[in-house]
Amino acid sequence: MAVSSLAMDFSQAVPPVKGAAECWYGLHTRPRHEKIVAHRLEERGVTAFLPMITEVHKWSDRKKKVELPLFSCYVFARFTPNRAERLRVLRVDGVFGLVGSRGEGTPIPDAQIDAVRSLVETELPWSSHPFLKIGQRVRIRSGALDGMEGILLSRNGDQTLVISIEAIQRSLAVRVEGYQIEAA
Repeated sequence: MAVSSLAMDFSQAVPPVKGAAECWYGLHTRPRHEKIVAHRLEERGVTAFLPMITEVHKWSDRKKKVELPLFSCYVFARFTPNRAERLRVLRVDGVFGLVGSRGEGTPIPDAQIDAVRSLVETELPWSSHPFLKIGQRVRIRSGALDGMEGILLSRNGDQTLVISIEAIQRSLAVRVEGYQIEAA
């Protein structure tokens, strides 16, 4: 009870940002502390989202279904981006910091959180995939273009591979939708 009254006194000292809406942020946590961090956030009145997956672990004598965080060492929290709210979240035991630049965190669009939530809740098969950034050098790993390398671009929502010949400063672009690609 004393902790929440302390938080209330602090939030009164720092006025909230006018017009600021709640946003999702990623929190970097201590390893294996994701569940407790999510629980502690909820106790403080902060909306938390911890996507979980169920895996079957096998030991020599038994099998057991185990629930694990989808993203190890990360929890998502929804709060108003002001100093008081950030400090309230950062003071939770097990939280290292906000994901993003300058320690202020980078807002995560609701659509991305909703997509993760929907995917985890469905019973459709899915798997993790390495994160590929637009502008990153990639290699195609399937089909007629197998082994080809270039820079990944996005144009009107289509993924495109740009192959450049630096010596003559010319480039070609090819759509790579449907191909398996990996970081080069």
